[in-house]
Amino acid sequence: MQQTKTSDEQILGLMRNPVTLERGFRLLMDAYQDRLYWQVRRMVTDHEDANDVLQNAMVKVFRNLTQFEGKSGIYTWMYRIVTNEAITFLNQRNRRSATSIDDANINLANRLHADSYFDGDEAQIRLQQALQTLPERQKEVFNLRYYEEMSYDEMSQLLNTSVGSLKASFHHAVKKVEQFFAE
Repeated sequence: MQQTKTSDEQILGLMRNPVTLERGFRLLMDAYQDRLYWQVRRMVTDHEDANDVLQNAMVKVFRNLTQFEGKSGIYTWMYRIVTNEAITFLNQRNRRSATSIDDANINLANRLHADSYFDGDEAQIRLQQALQTLPERQKEVFNLRYYEEMSYDEMSQLLNTSVGSLKASFHHAVKKVEQFFAE
């Protein structure tokens, strides 16, 4: 599922050399773009918005590569940039919106029906609607566990929080999703 550390190191080596920078960045995009897109897409719901957020985030990755210290994996570093960019986008959109955040989340989930890039069946659409009702942290943990099939240990490193906290967040998220489906 993830690139090996050696492959990441090779990509970073290419990106740190001005002659091979473009090739290294393309390899980086090939390795992680799909996973990062779906992380953003699950947060912002709309395909076009997800593409815009991902593009902005990848520009930040490109510009700030020299600040990558290697203390975490390259995916972890990029994941944080992409997630922060998505949160910034959502905050800006919510400030511009005249509707409440709850109404905005329901409207976003309802837009999935009309989204030609989303080919989910009715159950997937309902799941996305349920996820829009969750607090951001619970939604993030649910997405990583359910869609990415990430272990709690991996999530703990990625989100810089305890395994116990993640298990509690996931448990609460699952209960709220179950309640949404029961209604």
